[in-house]
Amino acid sequence: MNLQNQIRNIPDFPQPGVQFKDITTLLKDGKAFREAIDRLAERYRDQQIDVVVGPEARGFVIGAPVAYVLGAGFAPIRKPGKLPAPTISCEYSLEYGKNTLEIHRDALGAGSRVLIADDLLATGGTTVAAIKMVEQLGGTVVGLAFLIELSFLNGRQALNGYDITSLLQY
Repeated sequence: MNLQNQIRNIPDFPQPGVQFKDITTLLKDGKAFREAIDRLAERYRDQQIDVVVGPEARGFVIGAPVAYVLGAGFAPIRKPGKLPAPTISCEYSLEYGKNTLEIHRDALGAGSRVLIADDLLATGGTTVAAIKMVEQLGGTVVGLAFLIELSFLNGRQALNGYDITSLLQY
């Protein structure tokens, strides 16, 4: 199945000049969604993943079903103040400004083998923050799995040394 045909392009969203890659058209197609999740999970099936971590919000949509297929746990990464138990946080830079993400302190144990899964790899900022928090908690990042990679933004350069899987590249 050609998953690229399932992605809708929205011109000038969220601002002029941006070509937004809308995954909701893939998500609403059960066969395409299953195919995407199965392909992402397949790459890590024999890696003994303990926990899949997914950043808010589309990382939940991709990461949770990947965790299910792998028989792993799932840990959400959220914006500040959204998680109820004690957290650790990481601030990271955006193109204009900064953002902060949090994960529960007990989201994974020391030595946990972790897969970070998200819908999109752009500049890599969100993923770098996720990696820092996983490693601060004593986890080992086994891989990074993305539905889409915007290659022209060079996000891979920020993630040098990590195993990266992306199903679709633009």
